Amino acid sequence: MELLEFGIKIGAALLAGLLIGIEREIQNKNAGLKTNALVSLGAAVFVLASLHFEGEEYVDMTRVIGQVVTGIGFIGAGVILHKGTVVRGLTTAATVWCSAGAGCLAAIGQYKELAVLTVLIVLINTLFGPVDKYIRKKFDNDEENRLEE
Repeated sequence: MELLEFGIKIGAALLAGLLIGIEREIQNKNAGLKTNALVSLGAAVFVLASLHFEGEEYVDMTRVIGQVVTGIGFIGAGVILHKGTVVRGLTTAATVWCSAGAGCLAAIGQYKELAVLTVLIVLINTLFGPVDKYIRKKFDNDEENRLEE
């Protein structure tokens, strides 16, 4: 792989991770700008490293993507906090997981798909955050009203 191609692919991964991370940073989440950028970049590097062995006998490059998914699961588990019946960090963990997916797309040169994914992740976190809060508040209020009745 040429150095320019490598640079473009990891640059695309980094940009996607940064865009995803900016939203998390604005929301003041634990896994923000740097985390999402590094996860996306790291995923891209691992996939690009596996592409070096393309065409060789007994090589299954897709195994690296599977290992990225598994490894990111451990990072995601680290941002999930559980206290009593309250669970926090699931959206942040899912976002980190998606950032790894973005890195994988960048590594295989699927730039249009990467752009769509990045926009969707940011839109879901931005638009549905308030919807989620509204539903939770509505449910909590209804629950309190039922208990009072």
